[in-house]
Amino acid sequence: MELQDYWRTVRRRWRLVLGSVLVVLAVAAVWTWTVTPLYSSTTRIFVSTSQTDENSAYTGNLFATQRVASYADLVTSNQLAERVATELGDAEPMDLREQVTASAVPETVLLEIEATDADPERARDIAQAYAEQLQLLVEELETPRGETSAVVKATLIDDAQIARSPVSPQPLRNLALAGVLGLLLGIGLAVARELLDTSVKSADDVAEITTAPVLGNIFQDADAKRAPHEVLSTATPWAEAFRVLRTNMQYVDIDNEQKVLVVSSSLPGEGKSTTAVNLAVTLTQAGQRVALVECDLRRPLIADRLELDGTIGTTSVLIGKVSAQEVMQQYADTSLDVMVCGQIPPNPSELLQSQAMEMLLLDLRSRYDVVILDAPPLLPVTDAALLATRADGADVVVRHGRTTRDQLSTAIERLD
Repeated sequence: MELQDYWRTVRRRWRLVLGSVLVVLAVAAVWTWTVTPLYSSTTRIFVSTSQTDENSAYTGNLFATQRVASYADLVTSNQLAERVATELGDAEPMDLREQVTASAVPETVLLEIEATDADPERARDIAQAYAEQLQLLVEELETPRGETSAVVKATLIDDAQIARSPVSPQPLRNLALAGVLGLLLGIGLAVARELLDTSVKSADDVAEITTAPVLGNIFQDADAKRAPHEVLSTATPWAEAFRVLRTNMQYVDIDNEQKVLVVSSSLPGEGKSTTAVNLAVTLTQAGQRVALVECDLRRPLIADRLELDGTIGTTSVLIGKVSAQEVMQQYADTSLDVMVCGQIPPNPSELLQSQAMEMLLLDLRSRYDVVILDAPPLLPVTDAALLATRADGADVVVRHGRTTRDQLSTAIERLD
């Protein structure tokens, strides 16, 4: 993926990114405001030697610098913890070792001892006790046998003070870090989902599967819930999208007459019936004689959607009860003739493959400029593929973010 691909992914899945940021911020906020505040107190110790002349002083300074690192390790020793616990009188050595840290200031002979506790006064007492006991321990360790004075001396130069504000937690820092972490997590989840998502989301995805052209892009629109004859007669994005589809269809396979068109999709719920209805109404607005025939004999929707009588229709014609002209219903105030499904038959595939269906199409060809067949989905049943063999072309509706590449590929293979 290139940088622009990541940007498009974040824009497409911004809800996931935003949700990750909010969740991490919420967790950080809860933790920050429920954790016990900790206070810190620090002391400083200066390490020196007893050398007096210049050369000896320089050597002694190097010696003291090396010693500082050793004393930092002494701070976390059991022996010093036991001494401090004895001095404080109400502490356990193991607990004290976890509360205290020591570090040597780089390129100096200074040693910093830091103690943390939920009580600022106790943090001060622990740090002060550690500094005083370390002085005594250094004096014992650095006094040669038989001598009365130590070679190295640890001097307390900064007494421990009571902290006015806690060192942990830090709300602003925690929330800032949580925001960055949430953003990175959200982007990671968005990219991972994008890589794992096999749905069709662009014309490029379609082009990888089939050489058939993309005739139109129908975007979601609140106006789509209105009656087709009302919304398509106004200047709305929804209406304009179907006008573009109508125009583009004129340039497809111009050497052959396109009179009977199958409209299908890979699976149910991808918008084939909506597309068939709106395309039919749009074609009538251009002055063409159009017949919309419902051939989805398993899950018919057109009668309810257009508020037409659904008692008789395609099935009635195919079994010879009535003629096609008798079951045609005019939709609203348009010139569109609609043949709804009628009664749902037990053998839809047999009816659509019958000689009666072929005769019906021949009859409609002779009386209409365009015949649109609202066919069943291609993957669950073979009805649409069978109808396509008798039609002049097929429009396959692909739903953005829902139809997968494998589903579309299989649907195109069935048509082929």
